[in-house]
Amino acid sequence: NMNFLPGIWWSLPLVLIWATPPVTSSWWYMGAVGSSRVMCDNVPGLVSRQRQLCRRHPEAMLSIGRGVAAWTAECQHQFRRHRWDCNALERGQRLLGRVLLRSSRESAFVHAISSAGVVFAITRACSQGELKSCSCDPKKKGPAKDNKGHFDWGGCSDNIDYGIKFARAFVDAKERKGKDARALMNLHNNRAGRKAVKRFLKQECKCHGVSGSCTLRTCWLAMADFRKTGDYLWKKYNGAIQVVMNQDGTGFTVANKKFKKPTKNDLVYFESSPDYCIRDRDVGSLGTAGRVCNQTSRGMDSCEVMCCGRGYDTSRVSRMTKCECKFHWCCAVRCQDCLEVVDVHTCKAPKSAGWISRT
Repeated sequence: NMNFLPGIWWSLPLVLIWATPPVTSSWWYMGAVGSSRVMCDNVPGLVSRQRQLCRRHPEAMLSIGRGVAAWTAECQHQFRRHRWDCNALERGQRLLGRVLLRSSRESAFVHAISSAGVVFAITRACSQGELKSCSCDPKKKGPAKDNKGHFDWGGCSDNIDYGIKFARAFVDAKERKGKDARALMNLHNNRAGRKAVKRFLKQECKCHGVSGSCTLRTCWLAMADFRKTGDYLWKKYNGAIQVVMNQDGTGFTVANKKFKKPTKNDLVYFESSPDYCIRDRDVGSLGTAGRVCNQTSRGMDSCEVMCCGRGYDTSRVSRMTKCECKFHWCCAVRCQDCLEVVDVHTCKAPKSAGWISRT
């Protein structure tokens, strides 16, 4: 939803939980409201370095907004079957800030995916000519060679290096001031997110020659769909490594010596996650009361796991679905609308369904 662009930068990068005006409003149009200095000075929560970048690249702020929308949607997709579903932005905006004040797996994932979202959005904006400071990758020019033979760089290669450089400067700016354990953890996970986007940069080519003989090829580098980055970081979330600070305070060591030392691609965390079963402001948990669960599943979305043993309610609902779909030559699939009656299972609320807060 592009009408929700985070605009307050909490104490952590890219997790901004303050609704700004929609991108279509005149607030984003510099000519209508004055200089970029005025605009950037009125975005709450930015540190000095971020304000400088905002003034220098005001048009990039719109791209960052798109990046926020992309990573938020991806986070919600990846956690859709879990007790914590990354919906705090929509259902309780300040709750996500609470989640990120903990040094948990969820915090690690959000830092990585949010950093990746900015890389993706800035890189895409460069290729589409939306930013004055960058364009297509200037290094991808002239003849080259791969395992299929010779080719010429052409088209518009995504300038991923610029996207990474800008994201590192903007996203990491707040953490640079702190040298504590959480800052080091956040910087590590931010970098893992940026590297994940570059991992799925792929070479695409177009053949030239008689009857597509491919005697000549023109190639360019393009980012893969953001879902690939999300899926990759989801695997890293599941394999995240718990760490502790080393004695001199400059890095990490594994909390459990049985596990391998984390690489630059791994996600790291310090604290174990809460169970997210009940509504708890202090840990940013909305609880699972009312969440839809899968009666036949044995995974995290099962009614037993999702409902935390509280049981569930079942209701019968009617919904329209597509049925009797047939393929028609050429290139069309036509379906009927059918009424389907299904059972929907939702988690029961705990006996005390109010907010728990320890503060």
